[in-house]
Amino acid sequence: MEKTVQLKRSLNFFHLVLLGLAYMAPLTIFSTFGIVESISKGATPSAYIVALIAMLFTAYSYGRMGKAYPIAGSAYSYTQKSISSHLGFMVGWAILMDYLFIPMINFLILALYLTEYFPSVPFSVWIVGMIILVTIFNVVGMKVTVTMNMILLGFQYLVLIFFVILSVKSLLGGTGQGTVFSLTPFMSDQTSLVTIFSGASILCLSFLGFDALTTFSEETIKPERTIPRAIMFVTIFAGVCFIFISYLAHLIHPDFTSYKNLDTAAIEVAKMIGGNFFNAMFVAAMVVCCFTSATASHASVSRILFAMGRDSVIPKKFFAYIHPKFRTPVNNILLVGFFALAALFTDLVTITSFINFGALIAFTFVNLSVISHYFFKGKQRGFKGFILYLLLPLIGALISIKLWSDLDSKSMILGGMWTAIGLAYLAFKTKFFRVQPPQIDFTEDSGKDVTV
Repeated sequence: MEKTVQLKRSLNFFHLVLLGLAYMAPLTIFSTFGIVESISKGATPSAYIVALIAMLFTAYSYGRMGKAYPIAGSAYSYTQKSISSHLGFMVGWAILMDYLFIPMINFLILALYLTEYFPSVPFSVWIVGMIILVTIFNVVGMKVTVTMNMILLGFQYLVLIFFVILSVKSLLGGTGQGTVFSLTPFMSDQTSLVTIFSGASILCLSFLGFDALTTFSEETIKPERTIPRAIMFVTIFAGVCFIFISYLAHLIHPDFTSYKNLDTAAIEVAKMIGGNFFNAMFVAAMVVCCFTSATASHASVSRILFAMGRDSVIPKKFFAYIHPKFRTPVNNILLVGFFALAALFTDLVTITSFINFGALIAFTFVNLSVISHYFFKGKQRGFKGFILYLLLPLIGALISIKLWSDLDSKSMILGGMWTAIGLAYLAFKTKFFRVQPPQIDFTEDSGKDVTV
């Protein structure tokens, strides 16, 4: 007799907030700060404001869809059920770019920082070692992951507090602009709406994490209520932090054209306010940041693969397997770890291009899913329905499309190639679209179909 195993419901609001903040990685602002300063012409805080506004509309839509369908699968599941099975598959395919490459980009950044301080250790050793460690944590289960993230996340915010204190002290002492109150970080003679939106299209990556919370729906207590609240809280809290920190960093180093290396501009700022000691602490925090983000994103993509496997869109026997002891999708976790080894052979620019393309497509279709599910199918078309289920998600979709159109040509080419591969696989799977892809079972007992 076969034994059935389901994902364990053990996550509450606090757990989800920790996972979301760990996934978003509070120090991620520093990994793109120099680049966005250059693109936005010194208006990174304004670019963050635009990105936050865009993400709030989309976070709202994720919360609405998470309430309607409290199951694993995120944008893939929402689009499949609300709009079209075929479109659902393609959105799932696009979001895989997002989730598969985020752990990889964290491993790369982590290895770059560690190699700078330990040049005698081969670059590949750091990547392989971190992948193994993150994979083990995720196999053991989400409770272990949450506990570990809580400790490491606390260290990151401690470093941010020190950054704020040292920045204010340095500004009052005459460093940079020599004041803590200025409008130049938001707009200057060199800045325009075009440059701000261009910067915002990159900064959307900083907010990736609120959407990933929906992938833990089947492991969350009362997901219909808990997930929407956690999504909005994480988005707003992180957005305010990003705006404030980038504001201080610009005041410390207002000349964005004088950075020696845009990729490591944050190190120059750290040295200006705290010398070598704080710089060492800062680098350690960046390593922790990458580790916690990699752990959370690794866990999330394994749930996406689980949802698609249970749906038989990809082989069910492998991808829908749940380990009887750890009650985690072990096969998927190991596969994501193996895929992350590609970090040994690629670069940050290529990975970032894939993530940008996939994330903004997913955001667009989640907004459209709200309109389809509530406004059209649910016929909630009164004044309240018009505002909540048509106007707000439509604004979110249009902003996402605008940011998507601002991506560079490399993003479009690489994303287009990935999309073409997915479309070819879908055509094969559905006999050239004559057959509908399998549907996800959205009932509470859907996990009982998974056997071990």
